[in-house]
Amino acid sequence: MIKLEPLYKKLAAMSPRERVVFNVTVAFVALTLLDRLVVSPIFSRIKDLDEQILQEETNIKKNLRVLSQKDKIVTESKKFETYLASSQSGEEEITALLKDLEDLASKNSVYLIDMKPAGVKDVGPVKKYIINLSLEAPLDQLVAFMYAVESSDRLSTVEKYQIEPKSRESSVARCAMTISKVALP
Repeated sequence: MIKLEPLYKKLAAMSPRERVVFNVTVAFVALTLLDRLVVSPIFSRIKDLDEQILQEETNIKKNLRVLSQKDKIVTESKKFETYLASSQSGEEEITALLKDLEDLASKNSVYLIDMKPAGVKDVGPVKKYIINLSLEAPLDQLVAFMYAVESSDRLSTVEKYQIEPKSRESSVARCAMTISKVALP
């Protein structure tokens, strides 16, 4: 146990000015300890909680904005269900793509010489079905066919193409092209 009698004797022997300085020093040390051990941790915790509250309020405002547009989002997503809902197998997808390309070729008066599936590539979360075509037609009909492929609702794209004239004096062009279709697995 700490003996306080020697401390009391020292305090009693101090002059009034020394007692004031000692009391001020003890008060300063006590206030500093109180600040470091009690007040600062409380205010620090309050500041952290305020930041968390501010972040949650921001998240709630964003979520409320999305919820207020829920009906619009649902109607917009229904427009794209045909792109997202792919329940067909890979062979069925390729067969459907080949049939669509044949239909587009006949609508645009393009003569299909050869049409071969070139495989399936996994590109991230989607599958890319690739078809190689050889065809003949006048240039304006080839361009119309390419436009029809690009603007179809099947998400098909002309990946690459090579056009050359069938003969020197002919207005008919030969075209080799690679077409791909993107679908969710």
